Amino acid sequence: MAETWQPAPSPFSTGLRCRCPACGKGRLYNGLLTVAPKCESCGLDLSAHDSGDGPAVFVIFILGFVVVGAAFVVEMTFEPPLWVHAAIWIPVIIGLAILLLRPAKAIMVALHYKHLRHEYHGG
Repeated sequence: MAETWQPAPSPFSTGLRCRCPACGKGRLYNGLLTVAPKCESCGLDLSAHDSGDGPAVFVIFILGFVVVGAAFVVEMTFEPPLWVHAAIWIPVIIGLAILLLRPAKAIMVALHYKHLRHEYHGG
């Protein structure tokens, strides 16, 4: 039976779900942030993909905006000592960075696939 052409799923839906950018079914990661060598569902070769520092930069800017604003509100409202700020914001920053970095990197992989699909399929 001949395969019919299907458009790739939305890069944002596959990225937010951390799924393969081609089929939207296979897991994108092996571990926390390691991109799988190939899709377990469709077999797409993902080994050559490198998202670089782009996702980390976006996450840093987003977290900086949110956390500095929230810390400012907490300071103006409650005026806690500095150790309380450290106790609150260090775990918040680490937790949100891990939470946001996976989908940000997955979205970058999916956008790379969408706009440079010819590189994934051998030219």
